[in-house]
Amino acid sequence: MNKGQIVLDKYALNIKEDVTHALLEDLGGSMSLDNDLSAMLISSDALTKAHIITREDCIMCGKAWANMAFNLLDNNIRMDWSFNDGDLVKAGQTLVKIEGNTRAILTAERSALNFMQLLSGTATTTYNYVQHLRNSKTQLLDTRKTIPTYRQAQKYAVTCGQGYNHRMGLYDAFLIKENHIAACGCISMAVQKAKQLAPNKLVEVEVENLKELEQAIAAGTDIIMLDNFSTEQIQTAVSINSGRCKLEVSGNITEQRLAELSNIGVDYISSGAITKHIKAIDLSLLII
Repeated sequence: MNKGQIVLDKYALNIKEDVTHALLEDLGGSMSLDNDLSAMLISSDALTKAHIITREDCIMCGKAWANMAFNLLDNNIRMDWSFNDGDLVKAGQTLVKIEGNTRAILTAERSALNFMQLLSGTATTTYNYVQHLRNSKTQLLDTRKTIPTYRQAQKYAVTCGQGYNHRMGLYDAFLIKENHIAACGCISMAVQKAKQLAPNKLVEVEVENLKELEQAIAAGTDIIMLDNFSTEQIQTAVSINSGRCKLEVSGNITEQRLAELSNIGVDYISSGAITKHIKAIDLSLLII
């Protein structure tokens, strides 16, 4: 079983709720197939076979969402998958064969594809970034820069692309930034208060220069985020830190720069681009 399948259950996902919302949006607020005007051209008892293909290489993701879209409209629809989430699929390959009520298949088509295109796009972008780190111990992390209401789904897709999750939200770890520091008075006071408030939570501090780095190290921070540091500054920060804290690099992370940073000695590189600067994968459902 691949990594993506293993971790699916750990996410606070409500796939049925998300897919139901998408179908209601398409059907004018009712789950009735009679609200699909184009599908009404087809006999209600007509059966068909179809398949979903990819027109470009990708990391597949979104199988559970597609299953839900078709089965919410007709739980007798059969889905025969050739791949699982996290699998590398080549252009032209068939992802799944579908058999069942023609109207239900056509009505669910767009919602199913929308989820799969978005999540496969997220997984594929992540995978492409990770390839630049494949000979490194540095891990690629996502951020909170996700499509609203689809954070858990996109963070799941990141793991399917062999990336790792940063904090899920504001509730599961501290990330003390410039404005938090200013409001608390200084880095040491912010870190001290965080450890008192929730001693079992991870404390991360974002720093903007080497002086702040030294303050964060002295404060006993768990992770220090080097925000928009130059490559030379990162090298200096690694030397100053000497392994005392985990180091994360963030800001202006492109595929080109990942190779440059892959063996510089930091623990993590985080990128918002893998969940917000994505291109949907070109998938198609075709009647056979």
